[in-house]
Amino acid sequence: MTTAIIVAAGKSERMGPGTDKAFLSLVSKPVVAWSLLAFERCPDIDKIVLVVRKDQIVASKAVVKMFGISKMHAIVAGGQRRQDSVQAGLAACDLDTRFVVIHDGARPCVTPETISEVAKAVRRFSAVTVGRRITDTVKRIVKGSFIEGTEDREKLWVVQTPQAFLIKTIRAAYKALGKKEVTDDCQAVELIGETIKILENRQPNFKITTVEDLQVAGALLK
Repeated sequence: MTTAIIVAAGKSERMGPGTDKAFLSLVSKPVVAWSLLAFERCPDIDKIVLVVRKDQIVASKAVVKMFGISKMHAIVAGGQRRQDSVQAGLAACDLDTRFVVIHDGARPCVTPETISEVAKAVRRFSAVTVGRRITDTVKRIVKGSFIEGTEDREKLWVVQTPQAFLIKTIRAAYKALGKKEVTDDCQAVELIGETIKILENRQPNFKITTVEDLQVAGALLK
């Protein structure tokens, strides 16, 4: 069984205090509803676990009902950090779950096709992510605003979600993490020495962090 964990418990600090970007209106739906519908329509996903702020659980249930998310298995409260929220999602997975596909609820442009590609690839590799090659020149700045050097962009990618794992692999990674902090799930898996397969995604799949991002996503999803 493959379970999706959609993480939407962030604080949205760049949007302003008290703003929950997962529930902001995007065209005709809340931001998180776009991801929920993409996973609902993906034939390679069996169940969905949604992780939100504790005060948004009731609103989340209403969204699930409104948009007919039949694969919803559980809605759980997240933690202070993203990694705490992911672990809450892992704890809520059905006992029959063998693979998990983890996605940021703030990436509403994800498609069922991209999800399928990742979900199928994790059956051959223990860890998979989508990403994009960096095409801009990348400079290294160590202190202040002065350039110290230029990175080799041929070796650099921007990593996105969804990211997929054997559930025993990601659980082992977070168990070994201790008090360390990571910015994505792949980083946790890297730290236990696992190899991660990256799939190039050429479709728009950015994360909404500002009001301008919300406007761009709205134009793409109309």
